[in-house]
Amino acid sequence: MVYYQEDDGDFASDVADKAEEYYNSIADDLGYIRYSNFWKWDKRVEIYIYPNHSAYLAATGQNTWSHGVANYSKKEIISYARGKDFLKSLLPHEMTHLIFRDFVGFKSDIPLWLDEGIAQWEEYELKNKRLYMLRQQASQNILLPIKTMIDLDIRTVKTKQKIKINAMPLENGQIPLLEMDGKALVHIYYLQSFSLVGFLMERYGADNFVVFSRQLRDGKPMNDALKFAYPQQLGSIDDLEKKWKKYILNR
Repeated sequence: MVYYQEDDGDFASDVADKAEEYYNSIADDLGYIRYSNFWKWDKRVEIYIYPNHSAYLAATGQNTWSHGVANYSKKEIISYARGKDFLKSLLPHEMTHLIFRDFVGFKSDIPLWLDEGIAQWEEYELKNKRLYMLRQQASQNILLPIKTMIDLDIRTVKTKQKIKINAMPLENGQIPLLEMDGKALVHIYYLQSFSLVGFLMERYGADNFVVFSRQLRDGKPMNDALKFAYPQQLGSIDDLEKKWKKYILNR
């Protein structure tokens, strides 16, 4: 259900059409089936379109750089007419969060990298750009170890903070030391989250990915979740890291 002011009817119509399109593609990717009427009738997601950016900020209290936001508990997505990248990026991103959480459970402890990775993976128009950027990072040995991603709460990193952090080990066992600001670290973290999810989805399929996600949701350690979901392919974080890096460089 899309709520809008009269003058914004054309944009609201585009939002409704794209939302249905994204629902089908995201649900298909995840192997999701409509059940318990979660997305039907009075349980439909509500999308609010404010007339401009100022009105959106006044209504939501978001930071000035924000162009849209989702409230998962209320199943709401909020933006403004012709909001920046709303149709091609923010709308599929937030819808994926809602669908994915419906599938694996809202009241759960899904790791941030996994939650954000799947949401980015569904932003189809940005996939090739992100894959190219990540290959550039990998070719320069600027990759974070997966164990670091698991332990790092990226939400606490400040944009201008100066950071020293170990990179993923090289083939000869050396461990490069990366020096960067917080903005660069966030950029790498989110690129890797996107690519890790893409690797698991493309290489081993959506069904195994959902099993893996539910294992993590239930509090299983990463190694145990990998062994359960991918018993013949991924026995440990180290296995995942090696196969994922090869996947990046060979795409």
